[in-house]
Amino acid sequence: MASVTSLAASVHQRVADALSAALPEAGAVDPLLRRSDRADFQANGMLALAKKLKGNPRELAAQVVAGIPTGESGAVIKEIEVSGPGFLNITIADEAIIKTLAERAADARLGVPYADGAGTTVIDYAQPNVAKEMHVGHLRSAVIGAAMVEILEFTGEKVVRRHHIGDWGTQFGMLIQYLIEHPHELDHKGGEVSGEEAMSNLNRLYKASRAHFDADEEFKERARLRVVDLQAGDEETLALWRRFVDESKIYFYSVFDKLDMDIRDADVVGESGYNDMLEETCRILEETGVAVRSDGALCVFFDDVKGPDGNPVPLIVKKSNGGYGYAATDLSAIRDRVQNLGADSLLYVVDARQSLHFKMVFETARRAGWLNDKTHAVQLAFGTVLGKDGKPFKTREGETVRLVDLLDEAIDRATAVVREKAEKVGLTEQEIVENGRSVGIGAVKYADLSTSASRDYKFDLDQMVSLNGDTSVYLQYAYARIRSILRKAGDTKPAAHPELELAPAERALGLHLDQFAEVVAEAAASYEPHKLAAYLYQLASHLTTFYDQCQVISADNPVEVVENRLFLVDLTGRTLHQGMALLGIRTPERL
Repeated sequence: MASVTSLAASVHQRVADALSAALPEAGAVDPLLRRSDRADFQANGMLALAKKLKGNPRELAAQVVAGIPTGESGAVIKEIEVSGPGFLNITIADEAIIKTLAERAADARLGVPYADGAGTTVIDYAQPNVAKEMHVGHLRSAVIGAAMVEILEFTGEKVVRRHHIGDWGTQFGMLIQYLIEHPHELDHKGGEVSGEEAMSNLNRLYKASRAHFDADEEFKERARLRVVDLQAGDEETLALWRRFVDESKIYFYSVFDKLDMDIRDADVVGESGYNDMLEETCRILEETGVAVRSDGALCVFFDDVKGPDGNPVPLIVKKSNGGYGYAATDLSAIRDRVQNLGADSLLYVVDARQSLHFKMVFETARRAGWLNDKTHAVQLAFGTVLGKDGKPFKTREGETVRLVDLLDEAIDRATAVVREKAEKVGLTEQEIVENGRSVGIGAVKYADLSTSASRDYKFDLDQMVSLNGDTSVYLQYAYARIRSILRKAGDTKPAAHPELELAPAERALGLHLDQFAEVVAEAAASYEPHKLAAYLYQLASHLTTFYDQCQVISADNPVEVVENRLFLVDLTGRTLHQGMALLGIRTPERL
């Protein structure tokens, strides 16, 4: 169906037209419309315009009001009041609210249009390291990246997922050489291996090989030679390297499955995937003068990047010993994503501490012509996960927290919360277990996504699984309550009745529902999923006020009022469900 024009857009157009009619010489004018506590909307554009034209803003405001039809049947605007030095306080007609919401309800996409000029975005997120355990630091890249994938795809963008796993480098010489000398260390005792078993095997192997590496100089030399074999493509070495990668993927996928995330094998393109491009990338950079030789290394210099001594700090693309740095791999990945995948936008969901590296990589790619006005790269930089004490999240022993332990604890806590209310709702044991997982994982994701990505945030499970406050559990219970009301309504079905006068809580809920498409578009354009999370929390809060002030199912109310309130409840449920799905969070039918 055609996209739904929001009430804000309708009002904006009417005020802008009236402004242009009152002052044709001013041309197109922005009425500076915003939501207001004094009315539904406030337009402030008259002040700046009057000042510019040396006129009286109140007189201009009065002219604008005279040019806008209000109060008539079918009019969007019920009334406009000139306030203060020339503000317009605008109240929307109840009829217009319900009619616009009915258009949204008739659309499976709730009136969210496909974005104009949608293109192709490659998102680089969820980047664990082969043969290493995933810890709490891997959480944010995965959660934020997965939400941006959903949001961008919903707005019509073609999204290519890329998981740039750490699967190359010197540590593999050590691991492979140890496995050659201890060939049964990765053997399984038959049957399918679980993610935990896979990680346990890799951990054991890593610790044993590291101990050997540190204690035995001859083994250390053999391990270094094995790195050369790996980079040269020696078949035996590559076969053992693949075993490490495959074993690690079993583990990765088990963790991502627990996070309720869909990670596909074809999207996992690690550092090794660009190995064949490194030499050519360096050749192009050197031939075009983007990179220069400095002390034997191939470097790119920047005027604004200097060390503490005031000397330039370069991006090292190729080391003096002939080895390649991360920069060569990252630049090769940009070439691949732009030239082979046809990307218009590259989005990197990467820790803020790597900001300088990516600033230098992106600038180098621009100088080389791989990025330009039509193709841009953005780092969606995220902050650190902190403990309750505000310090980097560690175990009591000072170790980094294993991600799988964190998720298991969240599920256990949430299951206990669900179990407390299970008898009242009549949940089966299977529903308790399923809902416990949905609530626990939802709590972890929402705590991350409800904070601006660039900020650090405290990981506090007690708060995350609380039924009160800005938590996913609060939103999930709001949705379950809606489903319960709709079941209790029986044969009485939701229906829009534009002719009814709305109570204040109905109006507030309706006006907020109408903003859904704008918020989704804004979250997509600015890569800020926390804006969608904030909208959904406000929606659930409006719903709570609506429940308190407006009885939905009541024999004392006319059937039209009951149907209209069921309509508002149903549309709120659909909006919560869709919005939470875009954040990667499930909404159980019963809680």
